[in-house]
Order: sequence, then C-alpha cells, then structure tokens
Amino acid sequence: MPVLQAHNISQVFDNGEVLFQQLSCSMSRNRVGLVGRNGIGKSIFAAILSGEQQPSSGTVTYPLSCAVYRQQPAHLLSGGLSIAQFLGKNDVLKALKQIESGDCSAHWLDVIGEQWDLSMRLTRQLREMGLPADPDFPCAQLSGGQLARLQLWQLFASDVELLILDEPSNHLDAHAKQWLIESIRVFEGAILLISHERLLLREMDEIWQLSGQGLHVFGGNYDVYVEHMRTEQQAVERQLVSVDKQKKKLAAQAQRNREKAAQRAAKGDKLRKAGGQPKILLDYKKDSATARTSNLHKNEQLRQAHLNEKEQALRARKEQVKRQKLYLSDNTSRLHQVVSLLEGVLSFGCRQPITLQIYANDKIHLTGKNGCGKSTLLKTLLGKFTLQQGKLHLNTSLYYLDQHFGAVQPELSMLNNLIQQCEGIKESDARTLLAGIGFRRDSVFRLGSMLSGGEKMKLAMLIVSHQPEQPMLLLDEPDNHLDLDSKIMLAQALRDYRGGFILVSHDDDFASESGIQRQVTL
Repeated sequence: MPVLQAHNISQVFDNGEVLFQQLSCSMSRNRVGLVGRNGIGKSIFAAILSGEQQPSSGTVTYPLSCAVYRQQPAHLLSGGLSIAQFLGKNDVLKALKQIESGDCSAHWLDVIGEQWDLSMRLTRQLREMGLPADPDFPCAQLSGGQLARLQLWQLFASDVELLILDEPSNHLDAHAKQWLIESIRVFEGAILLISHERLLLREMDEIWQLSGQGLHVFGGNYDVYVEHMRTEQQAVERQLVSVDKQKKKLAAQAQRNREKAAQRAAKGDKLRKAGGQPKILLDYKKDSATARTSNLHKNEQLRQAHLNEKEQALRARKEQVKRQKLYLSDNTSRLHQVVSLLEGVLSFGCRQPITLQIYANDKIHLTGKNGCGKSTLLKTLLGKFTLQQGKLHLNTSLYYLDQHFGAVQPELSMLNNLIQQCEGIKESDARTLLAGIGFRRDSVFRLGSMLSGGEKMKLAMLIVSHQPEQPMLLLDEPDNHLDLDSKIMLAQALRDYRGGFILVSHDDDFASESGIQRQVTL
C-alpha cells in the first residue's frame, strides 16, 4: 500500500504563472529522493504532499501522520524557546527540580512518572549530539548546524508514518552528516528527501526528478539515476542527429520534386506552343500535374512540421538532462606566498594557535566541526575580525563568496553588476560574457534580487574571474543552496579557476570535484 498518492496536481500562482501541472505520483518505496533545479517547485510540491498547502487542482491521498523538516524555522530563531521546551521535556525537568528542592507533592510525582533519570540522560544525549549540555540553553543562540541537528533529532524520535526532509544536510559537518545517514537508515517510517547532497541521495531506493517537463521516476539510488540521465542524454543527442538527417533528406527530396515539376511544366508549355496535341488533353495533364505538386507540397509541409515538433521536444528534454558549464577567465597567478598566519588565535571557535602558509594558486578545503571557527578564520582574513594573538600577513586581493552570493548587488541588473564590479569592461564585452552563461538580449536587465541561487552563482563567478588581479577566493559554504546541476557547474568552474581559494564545505563530493589540493582541519 503506497504511503501517499497524488493525482494530476497543479500549482498556479495568483498572477496566472504555472509552477507545475498535472503531476501524479505514488510513493511505494520507503526511501525516495526528490531532485530538481532551484526554483522548479520542489518545496511547494512537498508542502502539497504533506498537506500543509492545497494544490490549485488535483487530489492527494495523505499518510496517517507526517512531519516536515525545514531549515531555519522562524519560531526557533526569533522566539525564546529553550532546548528543553522545544523537546517537550521542560515540565519533567521542572518537576525534578521541585523534588530536589524538597517539594514532594503528588502533582510533581505524577509529572515525572518513570523519568527520574531524565536530567542526566538528556545532558548525556545533548553532549553526544554536539549540542550545549544545558537543557535551558536558548534555541535562538544555537549555530545553524546545531539547530538543524536538534530539529532532526526530535523528528527521528517520532513515530510518524512519513518524514519529509527539505535539505536536512545544509550546515551539518561531516560527523553530523554521518549521524543523519545512520538516522535515515534506522528510521522505521518512510522518508521523502529533498536534497542536492549526493551522499544522502545514495541512501535512497528511488529518485523523483521534478523538471519543466513534469515528474520522472527513476528506480534505484542517485548513482543509478546519474547513469540513467547520462544514457538518456546520449540517446537524445542521437535522436537529434537522426532528426537533422531526416530534415536534410526531406529538403533535398523537396528540391528534386520542384525541379521535376518545373521540367514537366516546361515540357507542357513546349507541346502547347507546338500545337501537336489537343488543348483539352494538355489542360487535363496540366491540372493533374498541379494537383500532384500540391499534394506533394502538403505532405512535405506535414512531415516538416512533424520533424520540427519532434526536434523541439528533444531539445527541451536535452536542456533538462545536459550538464551545464561555466567558462571563466584564463588569467594566471604567480607561485608566491599570499597568506601567512603565524600562531594566530581566533576571536571565536578554535582556541589553539593556527600557523598557515598559503600560495597564490593553492586550493584548500577548510574542514572542522560546526562551531570550530571556519567562518571566523575567513572573516579574520577579510579584516572583519581581529586575532587575539599571533601575526597575519596578506599579499593578495581577497574575494568573499558565501552561500547567498552577496557579491551580487540586488538593486543592480546583471549587466550593471558586471560592468560596475569589473574595472574597464565594455558593455559589448559584458553582454558577450553574460551570453556565455545563458543570459541573452533583455534577460541581462534582470535585477540581482530576482535571480535564483544558481544564477547568482554564475554571475558572481563571472565577476570574480574578470577582476584586474586574480583574487584569492574565500568560499564560505557556497554550495549550500545550489541544486545538483549548479553544484557540479560551480565545482568545475573552481577546478578550472587559475587562482587559489579556501573552501568551507561539508560536501566532500563537491570539494573533491572542485580540484582541492590540500585539506586544513581546525
């Protein structure tokens, strides 16, 4: 029996824009991964499947019970909830404190029940989870990774029939990701996972791909899905070559038909002028030839229309399955030392002195557990924080890119972002560069605030690549909110980047594909 089913669901916004239409699915596997490019509607689709949102049309058969994980919930970030209150343990802990203070009323005993060891057990569990051991610690003061782990811990402890996890691995370090994988494996209910994390998608039994062409289901995990997409891309390209050959063959045949018709018409005119045959016979032959030519022309038009329609459908599918590429500048860097950190102690995080020497084309993966000071180190290099002790020497320009690609100014168009942030670049050259990453004609006037995460990434990397001096890139989890295609594209761009960078990322696949040369662990 499927955990959930959806039939012909569509989502249309108030302005008439169609997000998706007539999607149908049946979740019969216990572990399903939902993938698709940013902005395609995965989170809204999941909200409809969970019952949190009603579709514009269509029907959904919901599970008996369902819980949803989403990043950075407002009620935890802005509210005054403690860890104990969020976990629903505050009343028992309060009762235990009352008993310890000498108040042994029956009410407190009833509240405690059999949970006399809760305080000690909860403290131990919090330490094991990498969370503050104090149950009264405010949730709003937790780091992004700690907050994610707290929410996920509560959800995996529930007995719901279906868990929908929307990007659960963002902000999690390597240790926390392994805990997440183990939790997914042992959870008894079904899981619908929305993720761009290949490590997690490899744990799935089935992959659903949401695209502009609908919802496609692939049996097997992520690796099976990738192989299927590669095979499909090759098949689509072969079909496009075949269609092109058929169009050329049709055009050649049409040309031969026109030449034969012209020859017959010339022959008929010659006979008419010679007067050797009756006029009525010549008129009959002319009418027959005209009718035959008209029929041939109609057939040619029908075949041409069919081939054009087939080509359009194949190109649309190719756009969905192809791997995009981001081409950057070919500037080169000199092999000289650009960052020297000697016995430096950070303002936050790691308290051990750090000694680090970085050269102009070094590609470094900066790793460590949540809260160890990775972002603090990058911001110290930028000058936003100062060292508590030690020496820092910089001999390079720096360019900082985070998961929100803040280098893209929201009030400027794509064209003006490039012109204003790349000294000396001409408008014609800027347009050519933007066309190279898929933005042509009027699309270059789209404001930075209107761009998706992947589009901001492409524009930001274009800006970085065309600085007068090749800067050292400081990349603070730039892959966090990117879809799979954009992640792969950014990794390839970083691999091809002639300068150096320091990358903070919890995705080992992404880091490896980015051309990492060495790892530094805090």
